[in-house]
Amino acid sequence: MDDAQADTGAWSLVRAAQEGDMAAFSELYERYYDVVFRYVLFRMNDRNLAEDVTQEAFVRALRRIGSVTYQGRDIAAWFVTIARNLIFDHVKSSRYRLESTTSDMIELSPSTHGPEQQVLDGATNEELIRCVRKLNPDQQECITLRFLQGLSVAETARIMDRNEGAVKALQHRAVRRLAQLLPEGLR
Repeated sequence: MDDAQADTGAWSLVRAAQEGDMAAFSELYERYYDVVFRYVLFRMNDRNLAEDVTQEAFVRALRRIGSVTYQGRDIAAWFVTIARNLIFDHVKSSRYRLESTTSDMIELSPSTHGPEQQVLDGATNEELIRCVRKLNPDQQECITLRFLQGLSVAETARIMDRNEGAVKALQHRAVRRLAQLLPEGLR
């Protein structure tokens, strides 16, 4: 199944959910829960809080499903935008500091290699996450959306409320800065 077919299928589910088909919304939930959860977990550094925020994002999505319209993007961008707004609300209300734990990130990316490779992968992931944390918040968010979530430049621009050119420039600066921060063997 190519991206266009997957996108069409997801929007068919959205239309069905808009007509009251709860099984269709349940399918959307199953498809996109992991994407939203990984985004929230990376931003909040707390598995329990990430689960709560992800659940709330889908509750809000269900309440507002009638208002979403197709704009040529995967519905995942809409779910992530809702989660992003919930994170911002949380940060404003409690002065929560956005961080991530490498153990949670590693847990979400199981390796199919032996224990030696898992140790090497874990060390590499830890160093990469440590370097990402040194970026400014906009660069961190851009890297998270583009590379950890796999969103397109257009989807990232929509979520970050910027134009595509600004996202490309931000991504370029962030990647360049990461290259400076990473040890020689990881570049």
